[in-house]
Amino acid sequence: MTVEKPETPARIARQAAFRAGLSAESRAAAYLVARGYAILARRFRSPVGEVDIVASRGRELLFVEVKTRHRLDDAAASVTPRQQRRIVAAAEAWLADHPQDALREISFDVVLVGRAGPPQHIAAAFDAS
Repeated sequence: MTVEKPETPARIARQAAFRAGLSAESRAAAYLVARGYAILARRFRSPVGEVDIVASRGRELLFVEVKTRHRLDDAAASVTPRQQRRIVAAAEAWLADHPQDALREISFDVVLVGRAGPPQHIAAAFDAS
């Protein structure tokens, strides 16, 4: 027998945020594909962190964090140093699993997704240091 959790306002808000995040990731992936990138993975998880999108084009390998907010400025400000470290750690896990990618030009990018208009791609938004 499965016991369902009660629908509390906090639970409903978390579910809505989760769905909005998935939608933003889909929009960001479509945006990157339209610009010639191949999506290698979405929601890549490792024990040390997660990367929303791993993409490639030519020699480039992107580890992309997707952020959605009502205002793009708010989205850009929400990529914290702690989150950057977790993304870098997850990228290192990716490279350990895909050693052939270690020779590529690696970039840590952010794609900002607002309510309206196209996503905004910030190439090399942060580095691994």
